[in-house]
Amino acid sequence: QVQLVESGGGSVQAGGSLRLSCVASGYTYSNTCMGWFRQAPGKEREAVATITGLSDTTYYADSVKGRCTISRDRAKSTVFLEMNSLKPEDTAMYYCARRGSGASCYTKPERFDYWGQGTQVTVSS
Repeated sequence: QVQLVESGGGSVQAGGSLRLSCVASGYTYSNTCMGWFRQAPGKEREAVATITGLSDTTYYADSVKGRCTISRDRAKSTVFLEMNSLKPEDTAMYYCARRGSGASCYTKPERFDYWGQGTQVTVSS
């Protein structure tokens, strides 16, 4: 059974930083696309960053470009999201997601098969 467990969320002031982690288990850590999504109250879930399975090509939403970095540690089956210069509008539940198969990435949540339980990020002004 595939499991994704996020950690690293919290409450910070604007301008602060957080590092989110997602540990994957329950499968042979293969070359599949991984992503970070977020969902604020009353809003749709949106892709924040993704990383492809083979070449580790990254994608960032325009709203976080230049402030966030996605990376993966294959040996530890972990994906990270480093977030800097946080803004109040970054406040949301952040979810780690994995495609069931395929190295290519997409930004639509429905293209991802496995999800973590989420970790809350709250940024105060």
